[in-house]
Amino acid sequence: MAIAKAQLPSKPTLSESTDRSRWRLLNERGRQTWHYLEDDEDAKEWPQSTADKWYLGLPTNLPDLPPAKTPLDAVRNGLDFYKELQLPPGNWACEYGGPMFLLPGAVITWTVTNTPIPDHIATEIKNYLFARANPEDGGWGLHIEGESTVFGTAMNYAALRLVGVDAEHPVMIKARGTLHKMGGAKMGPHWAKFWLSVLGVCEWDIVNPCPPELWLLPDWVPIAPWRWWIHMRQVFLPMSFIWSRRWTYPETQIVRELRQELFVEQHASINWGSHRNSIYEKDNYHKKSWLLLALFWIIVHLWPIIIPRFLKKRAEDWVWKLVQMEDKNTDFSNLGPVNGPMNFLVCYIQEGPDAYSVQRHRERMHDFMWMNKEGMLMNGTNGVQNWDTAFTIQSVMDAGLAEDPKYKPMLMKALEFLEDHQLREDVDDQSMCYRQQRRGAWGFSNKDQGYAVSDCISEAIKAILLLQRTPGYPTLLEDQRIYDAVDTLLTYQNPSGGCASYEPTRGSEKLEMLNAAEVFGRIMIEYDYPECTTAVVTALSLFTEYYPDYRAKEIKNFKARAVAYIKRAQAPNGSWYGSWGICFSYAAIFALESLASIGEVYSNSEYSKKGCEFLLSHQLPDGGWSESYRGCETGVWHDHPSGSQVVMTAWVCIALLEAHYPNREPIERGLKLIMSRQQKNGEWLQEAIEGVFNKSCMISYPNYKFVFPIKALGMYARRYGDVELLQTEKVNGNGKHAPLHGT
Repeated sequence: MAIAKAQLPSKPTLSESTDRSRWRLLNERGRQTWHYLEDDEDAKEWPQSTADKWYLGLPTNLPDLPPAKTPLDAVRNGLDFYKELQLPPGNWACEYGGPMFLLPGAVITWTVTNTPIPDHIATEIKNYLFARANPEDGGWGLHIEGESTVFGTAMNYAALRLVGVDAEHPVMIKARGTLHKMGGAKMGPHWAKFWLSVLGVCEWDIVNPCPPELWLLPDWVPIAPWRWWIHMRQVFLPMSFIWSRRWTYPETQIVRELRQELFVEQHASINWGSHRNSIYEKDNYHKKSWLLLALFWIIVHLWPIIIPRFLKKRAEDWVWKLVQMEDKNTDFSNLGPVNGPMNFLVCYIQEGPDAYSVQRHRERMHDFMWMNKEGMLMNGTNGVQNWDTAFTIQSVMDAGLAEDPKYKPMLMKALEFLEDHQLREDVDDQSMCYRQQRRGAWGFSNKDQGYAVSDCISEAIKAILLLQRTPGYPTLLEDQRIYDAVDTLLTYQNPSGGCASYEPTRGSEKLEMLNAAEVFGRIMIEYDYPECTTAVVTALSLFTEYYPDYRAKEIKNFKARAVAYIKRAQAPNGSWYGSWGICFSYAAIFALESLASIGEVYSNSEYSKKGCEFLLSHQLPDGGWSESYRGCETGVWHDHPSGSQVVMTAWVCIALLEAHYPNREPIERGLKLIMSRQQKNGEWLQEAIEGVFNKSCMISYPNYKFVFPIKALGMYARRYGDVELLQTEKVNGNGKHAPLHGT
């Protein structure tokens, strides 16, 4: 099914770059959107903030600070810089990039819905993708540190052509050569084939089936979609509607050109159905099971015969209803930047180009876009507002500076932000649309998106309880609102004792046999996560200090089961595998903190001792720690090739301090490295990528380089005193204070 011929938007006019001084980030109660001010008067009336300049890589002109000699010197210098990045509603923002498959989905959706792409956006998309091309082969990978793949290269090549880059540009020639060496776009994974079929570059026969009829299965069926992980089912939902309709953009000149450019052979000669399971080796992280291949064969060859047309129509209608529920419950911001564009396209197909739903989706797409010094990218959610704000509060508390008059206004605004973004009610039709209880909870980003997450709830509870109990701070959340948060938190535990992320596990791990995405692992169901479980344990431990009588027995039993899971999750070598940060150093913070919260530390717990010894075995000669994303893929620690990382070093120092590791020397060596890399203005520079999801895709958390070094330095100072660690009498060529020696 193709749309009728329509008036197509004019092709964007690309320039070398936009004027960075004209970009502004607007934050409307946690909704973050970038705006380009072409009018001189508008730019004058709305001056750039320090945060705007920092995001864009422009000089902030913040002053040099006295060289730090002690941990709290470094903490204060870091906070003096970081507080300037706080936005008016009270949160901190940042790019949440890394995945290289998100932006092309947005560009294709804009194209096929005839949504004009402004010149300044097209120009900066071009600049970002040029900057992120692999310097050796010119392709793009699954994420910014990954090797070139067909998924990344075909999709980003198509996006660049759609925003107006000429096929004969040197960047495109190089990328095209790499794509052809990998076999061309027909070797892409399922999601690439889906998007290119929507665009009309591929034929739908190359796309493995995703039938909407699965949504008609009774809830008791073990493979029913409601049992899947929330991100998987919310992507499959609109994808199944579009696949069922075989909806395709009309043939245009750019589509004809892409048909010639993306394939090794002539487009007309390709046997599309024979390449449904053709996939380049580096894209094939999770190979399809024999069961899934058999089901695909049945759906392709027998489904049209055995499934009556009325059932297909009924399935499409029910999927459409579920899409509408998702749009309503998130005010069209949707779970993330994969299902958001797909829901947008479903609304366009179902209701037409002039519908309110289509217009609202067009507006909400901007919530995912982000400008940095390289150009415009697409974030992994509509922000990290709640998450980073909660961690920031805790870091200042750990440093003992919450009552310092200099930082109190910053913390007051942060507390007000978290108060404003607590989810006060469950969603409408909660059971019908398979949503988890959320009353009293917090999500990862803001309350518009509205998806509660177990560790986000936990970190927010800890931040609020700590700050509200500090002299001089008001009680913005009364007891009942805290009780509501704890009530919801207690719903996240699985029979194993562990906690998942968005909701308790609903299906068997055997559902991974139906994982058709190929590029991701552990995507089909919710899993127990050490990080989520331990965050919940520490939140409940703190809660019971202040509210010892509220659901005391249930909380005690919950924690006992959770701690038993945490201990079982520890590997024989003493490590815990991190699923949301890279990798073992990240999980160790939470695991050792949770054990400490129940009184188990290095001196009295074999689990804590083994965890510490594992971390210490990976300390580098310069005193730091370093982890590469390869550890997430392989399950084995890999040092990052660039050497020690400030963020990983801070994570390990925190973990050792939480465990009360008795020897200060390795911790001090790590802190000295952190302090030596602090800039004259108090900031730390971006190093390697920090986050991960689904084992194979990495994602950026730029504020971690402030939050965790501040926390580590502050914890040390409170434990051992604010002793002098560095003497800094000269500055090296990168603007860093070079340590002469430690004390």
